Amino acid sequence: MDTIQIAIKEKLATITLNRGRANSINLEMIAELNLAIKNLGADASVDGLIITGKEGFFSAGIDLIEAYNYNEIQGRELWTEFLTLQANLVAFPKPFVAAIGGHSPAGGCVMALCTDYRVMASGKFIIGLNEIPVGIIVPEVIFNLYAFWIGHRKAYQYLLEGKLLTVDEALANCLVDEVCEPAELLAVAENKVRLYMKQNAVTWSQSKQNMRAKLMEQFNADLSASLDTMLKQWWAPETRKGLQLMIENLKSASNK
Repeated sequence: MDTIQIAIKEKLATITLNRGRANSINLEMIAELNLAIKNLGADASVDGLIITGKEGFFSAGIDLIEAYNYNEIQGRELWTEFLTLQANLVAFPKPFVAAIGGHSPAGGCVMALCTDYRVMASGKFIIGLNEIPVGIIVPEVIFNLYAFWIGHRKAYQYLLEGKLLTVDEALANCLVDEVCEPAELLAVAENKVRLYMKQNAVTWSQSKQNMRAKLMEQFNADLSASLDTMLKQWWAPETRKGLQLMIENLKSASNK
């Protein structure tokens, strides 16, 4: 694995995102995550999972610099596989906790939303979905995933304005469930997931799937029409112009 690391200790697996400073998501990371989630879900020696990133960044979301240069086939593959990844994360049958050590906008936030519990490190970090200001149309299924945790009204308003929340705002709005000191992040996440792991595995897993049944059904539905609309806007000249400006700002910031 080139973009993620996997460790297993006492029936608890930990996936650490490991792609550059910001853990931005590309096709390679998506493929590796999809394989890891599939394998860990089927591994009888694994009873729980933590997903984490680096100090300062959980994940900055889709790698816009790389994705901007994808051709149309690669672009469709990127967004198709990204939604497939979320379907797999949402359906993961075992206890699943996110340990968020830093910034987690856009696609990083989406991945975290798929877990059962989110612990975030204290600090001057942001988390949320800012796709609309970037020029990316939000599929209904992502809105429903967001609303599953923070409620429809707030999800609607926050998505339309592309609101990125501070750590304290995320806690107050139930986007994250717990905040701790950065040094304690993995220990707090482990304590939570092992609490889940003490429950009867069959009862816990089936109950989780029952409560997520509608979400799982939506992610497994035919999303091609939503993707067509999304990709049409992705390739629109005004969107490309906005993305180019954002990429120039990202490159400038990374060189400082």
